[in-house]
Amino acid sequence: MGAQDTARATAPDSRLLRAAVEASGEAILITSADLDEPGPLIEYANPAFTRMTGYEAHEIVGLSPRVLQGPLTDRTVLDGLRAALQTGEATQAEAVNYRKDGSTYVVEWLITPVREADGRLTHWVATQRDVTGRRAHEDRQAMMVRELHHRVKNTLATVQAVLNATARSRLPVSEFISAFTGRISSLARTHALITEDAAQAASFEGLLRAELDPYGERGRLTLDGPKVVLPSELAVPVGMALHELTTNALRHGALADPNGRLQVTWWVEDGAAGRALRWDWAEHDGSPAAHPTREGFGHRLLNKVLATQTRAEVDVDFAPDGLRVSVRMPLPASRA
Repeated sequence: MGAQDTARATAPDSRLLRAAVEASGEAILITSADLDEPGPLIEYANPAFTRMTGYEAHEIVGLSPRVLQGPLTDRTVLDGLRAALQTGEATQAEAVNYRKDGSTYVVEWLITPVREADGRLTHWVATQRDVTGRRAHEDRQAMMVRELHHRVKNTLATVQAVLNATARSRLPVSEFISAFTGRISSLARTHALITEDAAQAASFEGLLRAELDPYGERGRLTLDGPKVVLPSELAVPVGMALHELTTNALRHGALADPNGRLQVTWWVEDGAAGRALRWDWAEHDGSPAAHPTREGFGHRLLNKVLATQTRAEVDVDFAPDGLRVSVRMPLPASRA
Protein backbone atom coordinates (compact mmCIF):
# COMPACT_ATOMS: atom_id res chain seq x y z
CA MET A 1 0.00 0.00 0.00
CA GLY A 2 1.42 3.37 -1.01
CA ALA A 3 1.75 6.46 1.19
CA GLN A 4 -1.34 8.09 -0.32
CA ASP A 5 -3.39 4.95 0.21
CA THR A 6 -2.19 4.79 3.85
CA ALA A 7 -3.16 8.43 4.40
CA ARG A 8 -6.62 7.85 2.93
CA ALA A 9 -7.08 4.75 5.07
CA THR A 10 -6.16 6.56 8.33
CA ALA A 11 -7.86 9.92 7.65
CA PRO A 12 -11.22 10.39 9.42
CA ASP A 13 -14.23 10.75 7.17
CA SER A 14 -15.95 14.10 6.63
CA ARG A 15 -18.83 13.29 9.01
CA LEU A 16 -16.40 12.74 11.87
CA LEU A 17 -14.51 15.95 11.07
CA ARG A 18 -17.75 17.95 10.98
CA ALA A 19 -18.86 16.45 14.29
CA ALA A 20 -15.53 17.45 15.85
CA VAL A 21 -15.79 21.03 14.53
CA GLU A 22 -19.38 21.41 15.70
CA ALA A 23 -18.52 20.05 19.15
CA SER A 24 -15.59 22.45 19.52
CA GLY A 25 -15.78 25.15 22.15
CA GLU A 26 -13.85 27.45 19.84
CA ALA A 27 -15.79 29.51 17.31
CA ILE A 28 -14.87 28.41 13.78
CA LEU A 29 -15.60 30.16 10.49
CA ILE A 30 -14.78 28.96 6.98
CA THR A 31 -14.74 31.69 4.33
CA SER A 32 -13.90 32.01 0.68
CA ALA A 33 -10.37 33.06 -0.21
CA ASP A 34 -11.06 36.42 -1.89
CA LEU A 35 -10.04 39.30 0.37
CA ASP A 36 -11.62 42.04 -1.77
CA GLU A 37 -15.20 43.12 -1.13
CA PRO A 38 -17.72 41.63 -1.08
CA GLY A 39 -15.47 38.75 -0.02
CA PRO A 40 -14.36 36.92 1.87
CA LEU A 41 -17.78 35.30 2.24
CA ILE A 42 -18.72 33.03 5.11
CA GLU A 43 -19.45 29.47 3.97
CA TYR A 44 -19.70 27.76 7.36
CA ALA A 45 -20.08 28.80 11.01
CA ASN A 46 -20.05 26.29 13.86
CA PRO A 47 -22.40 26.41 16.90
CA ALA A 48 -19.72 28.01 19.11
CA PHE A 49 -19.63 30.94 16.68
CA THR A 50 -23.40 31.40 16.82
CA ARG A 51 -23.30 31.33 20.63
CA MET A 52 -20.53 33.93 20.70
CA THR A 53 -22.08 36.35 18.20
CA GLY A 54 -25.83 35.80 18.49
CA TYR A 55 -26.12 35.17 14.74
CA GLU A 56 -27.64 31.91 13.59
CA ALA A 57 -25.69 30.05 10.90
CA HIS A 58 -28.32 30.73 8.21
CA GLU A 59 -28.15 34.47 9.02
CA ILE A 60 -24.39 34.74 8.66
CA VAL A 61 -23.59 32.36 5.77
CA GLY A 62 -23.09 34.35 2.57
CA LEU A 63 -22.07 37.51 4.42
CA SER A 64 -18.58 38.90 5.02
CA PRO A 65 -17.05 38.79 8.51
CA ARG A 66 -17.03 42.58 8.16
CA VAL A 67 -20.63 42.48 9.42
CA LEU A 68 -19.10 41.93 12.88
CA GLN A 69 -17.08 45.14 12.76
CA GLY A 70 -18.12 48.56 14.03
CA PRO A 71 -16.95 51.97 15.24
CA LEU A 72 -14.70 50.57 17.98
CA THR A 73 -13.00 48.04 15.70
CA ASP A 74 -9.43 49.23 15.27
CA ARG A 75 -8.81 49.98 11.58
CA THR A 76 -5.07 49.62 12.08
CA VAL A 77 -5.55 46.04 13.27
CA LEU A 78 -7.73 45.24 10.25
CA ASP A 79 -5.20 46.75 7.84
CA GLY A 80 -2.44 44.70 9.45
CA LEU A 81 -4.58 41.58 9.26
CA ARG A 82 -5.27 42.08 5.57
CA ALA A 83 -1.59 42.70 4.84
CA ALA A 84 -0.67 39.48 6.65
CA LEU A 85 -3.34 37.45 4.82
CA GLN A 86 -2.18 38.77 1.45
CA THR A 87 1.06 36.89 2.03
CA GLY A 88 -0.99 33.68 2.20
CA GLU A 89 0.30 32.75 5.62
CA ALA A 90 -1.51 31.96 8.85
CA THR A 91 -1.91 35.02 11.07
CA GLN A 92 -3.23 35.98 14.48
CA ALA A 93 -4.87 39.22 15.65
CA GLU A 94 -7.19 40.69 18.26
CA ALA A 95 -9.86 43.39 17.93
CA VAL A 96 -13.28 44.58 19.07
CA ASN A 97 -16.22 42.90 17.31
CA TYR A 98 -19.98 43.42 17.55
CA ARG A 99 -22.63 40.81 18.32
CA LYS A 100 -26.00 40.74 16.61
CA ASP A 101 -27.55 42.71 19.51
CA GLY A 102 -24.95 45.46 19.11
CA SER A 103 -22.92 44.61 22.21
CA THR A 104 -19.14 44.46 21.88
CA TYR A 105 -16.63 41.78 22.70
CA VAL A 106 -12.89 41.37 22.19
CA VAL A 107 -12.13 38.57 19.75
CA GLU A 108 -8.85 36.78 19.16
CA TRP A 109 -8.48 35.27 15.67
CA LEU A 110 -6.20 32.60 14.30
CA ILE A 111 -6.73 32.51 10.54
CA THR A 112 -5.22 29.67 8.51
CA PRO A 113 -5.17 29.23 4.70
CA VAL A 114 -6.59 26.10 3.03
CA ARG A 115 -4.86 25.09 -0.23
CA GLU A 116 -5.41 22.58 -3.00
CA ALA A 117 -2.74 20.04 -3.83
CA ASP A 118 -1.36 22.42 -6.45
CA GLY A 119 -0.92 25.16 -3.83
CA ARG A 120 -3.91 27.27 -4.88
CA LEU A 121 -5.52 29.02 -1.89
CA THR A 122 -9.26 28.26 -1.77
CA HIS A 123 -10.49 29.09 1.73
CA TRP A 124 -9.65 30.61 5.09
CA VAL A 125 -10.39 28.84 8.36
CA ALA A 126 -10.72 31.27 11.29
CA THR A 127 -10.65 29.99 14.85
CA GLN A 128 -12.03 32.68 17.13
CA ARG A 129 -12.15 33.14 20.87
CA ASP A 130 -13.94 35.72 23.05
CA VAL A 131 -11.15 37.18 25.21
CA THR A 132 -13.13 40.09 26.68
CA GLY A 133 -12.67 38.85 30.25
CA ARG A 134 -8.98 38.22 29.79
CA ARG A 135 -8.42 41.62 28.22
CA ALA A 136 -10.36 43.36 31.02
CA HIS A 137 -8.25 41.48 33.58
CA GLU A 138 -5.01 42.45 31.82
CA ASP A 139 -6.11 46.09 31.58
CA ARG A 140 -6.99 46.10 35.26
CA GLN A 141 -3.63 44.54 36.15
CA ALA A 142 -1.84 47.21 34.12
CA MET A 143 -3.88 49.93 35.85
CA MET A 144 -3.06 48.47 39.27
CA VAL A 145 0.65 48.37 38.43
CA ARG A 146 0.52 52.04 37.39
CA GLU A 147 -1.37 52.86 40.58
CA LEU A 148 1.16 50.91 42.63
CA HIS A 149 4.10 52.76 41.05
CA HIS A 150 2.38 56.07 41.75
CA ARG A 151 1.56 55.07 45.33
CA VAL A 152 5.08 53.81 46.06
CA LYS A 153 6.50 57.12 44.82
CA ASN A 154 4.08 59.06 47.01
CA THR A 155 4.77 56.77 49.96
CA LEU A 156 8.50 57.35 49.77
CA ALA A 157 7.89 61.09 49.66
CA THR A 158 5.57 60.76 52.67
CA VAL A 159 8.15 58.75 54.63
CA GLN A 160 10.76 61.41 53.91
CA ALA A 161 8.36 64.15 55.05
CA VAL A 162 7.53 62.23 58.24
CA LEU A 163 11.21 61.68 58.95
CA ASN A 164 12.05 65.35 58.45
CA ALA A 165 9.08 66.52 60.53
CA THR A 166 9.88 64.11 63.36
CA ALA A 167 13.53 65.19 63.31
CA ARG A 168 12.51 68.87 63.57
CA SER A 169 10.68 68.10 66.82
CA ARG A 170 14.14 67.61 68.45
CA LEU A 171 12.97 64.73 70.59
CA PRO A 172 15.41 62.60 72.58
CA VAL A 173 16.63 59.64 70.54
CA SER A 174 14.38 57.10 72.25
CA GLU A 175 11.28 59.27 71.77
CA PHE A 176 12.27 60.05 68.20
CA ILE A 177 12.54 56.32 67.39
CA SER A 178 9.20 55.62 69.06
CA ALA A 179 7.41 58.48 67.28
CA PHE A 180 8.91 57.73 63.88
CA THR A 181 8.29 53.97 64.15
CA GLY A 182 4.69 54.58 65.18
CA ARG A 183 4.08 56.85 62.20
CA ILE A 184 5.63 54.43 59.73
CA SER A 185 3.64 51.54 61.24
CA SER A 186 0.46 53.57 60.83
CA LEU A 187 1.36 54.28 57.22
CA ALA A 188 1.95 50.54 56.69
CA ARG A 189 -1.46 49.68 58.18
CA THR A 190 -3.17 52.15 55.86
CA HIS A 191 -1.40 50.72 52.83
CA ALA A 192 -2.32 47.18 53.91
CA LEU A 193 -6.00 48.19 53.93
CA ILE A 194 -5.67 49.81 50.50
CA THR A 195 -3.82 46.85 48.99
CA GLU A 196 -6.37 44.33 50.28
CA ASP A 197 -9.19 46.20 48.54
CA ALA A 198 -9.89 45.49 44.86
CA ALA A 199 -10.58 49.18 44.23
CA GLN A 200 -7.34 50.22 45.96
CA ALA A 201 -9.29 52.13 48.60
CA ALA A 202 -9.96 51.99 52.35
CA SER A 203 -13.05 52.68 54.44
CA PHE A 204 -12.98 55.50 56.97
CA GLU A 205 -14.14 53.10 59.68
CA GLY A 206 -11.36 50.67 58.71
CA LEU A 207 -8.76 53.42 59.18
CA LEU A 208 -10.27 54.32 62.55
CA ARG A 209 -10.32 50.75 63.79
CA ALA A 210 -6.75 50.12 62.64
CA GLU A 211 -5.68 52.83 65.10
CA LEU A 212 -8.24 52.57 67.90
CA ASP A 213 -9.31 48.93 68.26
CA PRO A 214 -6.41 48.08 70.63
CA TYR A 215 -7.73 50.70 73.08
CA GLY A 216 -11.43 49.93 72.96
CA GLU A 217 -11.75 48.06 76.24
CA ARG A 218 -14.57 48.79 78.72
CA GLY A 219 -16.65 50.65 76.18
CA ARG A 220 -14.32 53.64 76.06
CA LEU A 221 -14.79 54.01 72.30
CA THR A 222 -17.89 55.00 70.38
CA LEU A 223 -17.52 54.85 66.61
CA ASP A 224 -20.65 55.70 64.66
CA GLY A 225 -21.17 56.39 60.98
CA PRO A 226 -22.01 54.92 57.57
CA LYS A 227 -19.65 53.09 55.26
CA VAL A 228 -17.51 55.67 53.47
CA VAL A 229 -14.81 54.50 51.06
CA LEU A 230 -11.75 56.70 50.56
CA PRO A 231 -9.43 56.36 47.55
CA SER A 232 -5.75 55.95 48.34
CA GLU A 233 -4.93 59.64 47.84
CA LEU A 234 -7.35 60.50 50.67
CA ALA A 235 -6.86 57.40 52.82
CA VAL A 236 -3.14 57.99 53.39
CA PRO A 237 -3.33 61.53 54.87
CA VAL A 238 -6.52 60.67 56.79
CA GLY A 239 -4.85 57.58 58.25
CA MET A 240 -1.88 59.67 59.35
CA ALA A 241 -4.14 62.29 60.95
CA LEU A 242 -6.05 59.60 62.86
CA HIS A 243 -2.76 58.13 64.06
CA GLU A 244 -1.61 61.51 65.40
CA LEU A 245 -4.94 62.07 67.16
CA THR A 246 -4.79 58.58 68.68
CA THR A 247 -1.19 59.07 69.83
CA ASN A 248 -2.06 62.42 71.40
CA ALA A 249 -5.09 60.90 73.16
CA LEU A 250 -2.91 58.10 74.56
CA ARG A 251 -0.23 60.49 75.83
CA HIS A 252 -2.16 63.53 76.93
CA GLY A 253 -5.88 63.04 76.32
CA ALA A 254 -8.86 60.85 77.05
CA LEU A 255 -7.11 57.53 76.42
CA ALA A 256 -4.42 58.44 78.98
CA ASP A 257 -7.09 58.62 81.71
CA PRO A 258 -8.78 55.40 82.94
CA ASN A 259 -12.12 57.23 82.93
CA GLY A 260 -11.62 58.90 79.60
CA ARG A 261 -13.89 58.27 76.62
CA LEU A 262 -13.54 58.90 72.92
CA GLN A 263 -16.43 59.39 70.49
CA VAL A 264 -15.95 59.59 66.73
CA THR A 265 -18.96 60.22 64.54
CA TRP A 266 -19.03 60.71 60.79
CA TRP A 267 -21.54 61.24 58.01
CA VAL A 268 -21.71 62.19 54.36
CA GLU A 269 -22.96 65.66 53.57
CA ASP A 270 -24.47 66.69 50.23
CA GLY A 271 -24.18 70.35 49.36
CA ALA A 272 -23.88 72.81 46.53
CA ALA A 273 -20.13 72.19 46.45
CA GLY A 274 -20.64 68.41 46.18
CA ARG A 275 -20.33 65.51 48.59
CA ALA A 276 -18.16 65.77 51.67
CA LEU A 277 -17.18 63.56 54.59
CA ARG A 278 -17.83 65.21 57.94
CA TRP A 279 -16.26 63.72 61.04
CA ASP A 280 -16.02 64.78 64.66
CA TRP A 281 -13.39 63.57 67.12
CA ALA A 282 -14.55 64.24 70.69
CA GLU A 283 -12.62 63.30 73.84
CA HIS A 284 -14.48 63.30 77.16
CA ASP A 285 -13.70 62.88 80.88
CA GLY A 286 -9.97 63.09 80.36
CA SER A 287 -7.40 65.68 81.30
CA PRO A 288 -8.18 69.21 80.14
CA ALA A 289 -6.85 69.74 76.63
CA ALA A 290 -4.00 72.20 76.86
CA HIS A 291 -3.12 74.55 74.05
CA PRO A 292 0.22 73.45 72.57
CA THR A 293 3.12 75.74 73.40
CA ARG A 294 4.57 75.03 69.95
CA GLU A 295 3.28 73.57 66.72
CA GLY A 296 4.07 69.86 66.85
CA PHE A 297 3.85 67.42 63.96
CA GLY A 298 0.33 66.29 64.84
CA HIS A 299 -1.01 69.85 65.03
CA ARG A 300 0.78 70.77 61.81
CA LEU A 301 -0.58 67.63 60.10
CA LEU A 302 -4.16 68.53 60.97
CA ASN A 303 -3.99 72.20 60.13
CA LYS A 304 -1.72 72.12 57.09
CA VAL A 305 -1.04 68.69 55.59
CA LEU A 306 -4.61 67.36 55.87
CA ALA A 307 -6.02 70.62 54.54
CA THR A 308 -3.53 70.75 51.68
CA GLN A 309 -3.71 67.11 50.55
CA THR A 310 -7.46 66.57 50.99
CA ARG A 311 -8.78 70.17 50.80
CA ALA A 312 -10.28 69.58 54.24
CA GLU A 313 -11.56 72.27 56.57
CA VAL A 314 -10.26 71.53 60.08
CA ASP A 315 -11.51 73.06 63.33
CA VAL A 316 -9.67 72.28 66.59
CA ASP A 317 -11.16 73.14 69.98
CA PHE A 318 -9.32 72.64 73.27
CA ALA A 319 -12.37 71.97 75.47
CA PRO A 320 -12.18 71.72 79.29
CA ASP A 321 -12.66 67.93 79.33
CA GLY A 322 -10.88 66.96 76.15
CA LEU A 323 -9.88 67.73 72.61
CA ARG A 324 -12.49 68.33 69.91
CA VAL A 325 -11.68 68.14 66.23
CA SER A 326 -14.19 68.69 63.43
CA VAL A 327 -13.29 67.99 59.80
CA ARG A 328 -15.11 68.58 56.54
CA MET A 329 -13.39 66.81 53.63
CA PRO A 330 -14.62 66.84 50.01
CA LEU A 331 -15.25 63.41 48.47
CA PRO A 332 -14.74 62.39 44.84
CA ALA A 333 -18.04 62.35 42.99
CA SER A 334 -17.80 58.59 42.27
CA ARG A 335 -17.26 57.59 45.88
CA ALA A 336 -19.76 57.25 48.65
